Amino acid sequence: MADFTAAVYQNEFLPDGGTDVHAIVTVDCTGAGAAGQTGTGDAGEIIIVDTSGSMGREGVQAAAFAAQTALDQILDGVWFAVISGNDRAQLAFPPSAEPVMVKMDQYTRQAAKDAVSRFYADGGTAMGTWLRLAARVFATVPSLSQKHAILLTDGENQHETPEALTQAIQAATGQFQCDARGVGVAWQVDEVRRIAQALLGTVDIIPAPNQLAAEFSKLIQNAMSRGVAQADLRVWAPQGAEVLFVRQVAPTVEDLTSRRTSINPLTGSYPTGSWGDESRDYHVSIRLAAKGIGQEQLAARVQLTIGDNVVAQGLVKALWSNDEALTTRISPEVAHYTGQTELAEAIQDGLAAKAAGDTATATTKLGRAVQLAAQTGNEEATTRLRKVVDIDDQDTGTVRLKRTVEKADEMALDTASTKTTRVKK
Repeated sequence: MADFTAAVYQNEFLPDGGTDVHAIVTVDCTGAGAAGQTGTGDAGEIIIVDTSGSMGREGVQAAAFAAQTALDQILDGVWFAVISGNDRAQLAFPPSAEPVMVKMDQYTRQAAKDAVSRFYADGGTAMGTWLRLAARVFATVPSLSQKHAILLTDGENQHETPEALTQAIQAATGQFQCDARGVGVAWQVDEVRRIAQALLGTVDIIPAPNQLAAEFSKLIQNAMSRGVAQADLRVWAPQGAEVLFVRQVAPTVEDLTSRRTSINPLTGSYPTGSWGDESRDYHVSIRLAAKGIGQEQLAARVQLTIGDNVVAQGLVKALWSNDEALTTRISPEVAHYTGQTELAEAIQDGLAAKAAGDTATATTKLGRAVQLAAQTGNEEATTRLRKVVDIDDQDTGTVRLKRTVEKADEMALDTASTKTTRVKK
C-alpha cells in the first residue's frame, strides 16, 4: 500500500494590506509498488514508433531494436500494443484490423518483437493520427486504470494541419499519459512538448539513433514502477479567495492551473498522473481579502487524493503582522522555485528570439537564464547554457551568443528547460 506524506514551506506572515500567499507543498510517496499490481485496476502500455520515410533504414532499425528492448521491460500481465506511425497510424501488434490490446507474457512478447522487426520507413508524419489510434486502443480494455504510452518521432508534423494535431491532443488529454522523445534534430521541440505536457509526460531529445534503446528501456522501467495509477491534487480556498495558480515545480515545471476541475465552489482538482516512489513539489498561490493586524486565516487546504480518498494533506496559512522582520522574510523554497520557473521561461523565450533572428532579446533572455541558473544552483542548466552562449559574468547575466552552435545542443537546452533542481532544505 502506497504511503503519502505532505509538508508545507512558506512565510505565513503578511504585511498590513497584504493579500497574496505563496507556499511550496512537497508530496512524498513510498511503497507505490508496480504498475497494474495494486488491485485498483490493470495497467496498459503502448509503444508508438515513427516509421515515416525520414527515419530511413538505419533509423527504423534502431527504433525497432529500441522497441524490442522496451518490450522486455513491460511486466507480465500488463496489457500492451505497438503502433507504427507515418502519415497514418497502424496497429503493428497485435495483428488486427480493429483496435485491440493483449496481455504481456513470454509468447506475446516474442510475437511483438517479431512484428517490430518488420518495420520499414515510408510515408510522412501525422502525429495526431497516432494519438487518436492510441486512445482507441486503450479504450478497448475497460479494466485499465493506468494508461501510459511512449512516442518517438524524428520530424515535423507536416502531413496534417496544426488544427488537426491540436484537436487530437485535446481528445487524448485525460485519456492516457505519454512521454515523447525526438531523435535527431529535424523535429520541432514546441510541437512534441505540446503533446507531452498535455498528456502529463516528459519531452527530451535523443541525439543519435544508437541511444534509443537505453532511453526506451528507462522510460518503460519508470512506467512499470508506478503502482499508483492516478492521483489528484485538490486545493480548497476560503470564500472570496482566488487561486492564482497551481504549478508542479519539481522535478519539472508544469503549470496545472488551467487543468482545474471543480469539486465544489471552493475546491478544485488538478491531475498529477501516476506515481511511483518519488517526491514532487507544488507551488500554490492564493489571493485573499486583506485582514487586520493580528488576524489569521487558513489560506488553502492542499490534499492529494486517490479517487475520493485523501492520502496526504498540507495547510497553507496567513497571519497579518506589522513586524517587518516577519513580513519581509522570503521563504527559501518559494524563492528557489520562483527562480526555477522564471529560468524555464527565460530559456524558452531566449531560444525563440534567437531562432527569429532577434539577437538583442535572445542575449538578454539567455543572460537572465544564466543568472537564474547560478542563483538557484541549477548546474545542469548552466552546463547546457554554456554550449549556446559565452558567459562573461554569470552573477550579472552578461553573455554573448556563440557564433556557431550545434543544433542538438540548442534543442537539448530547450527540452531540459523545465527540469528543476530541488531546493536544499
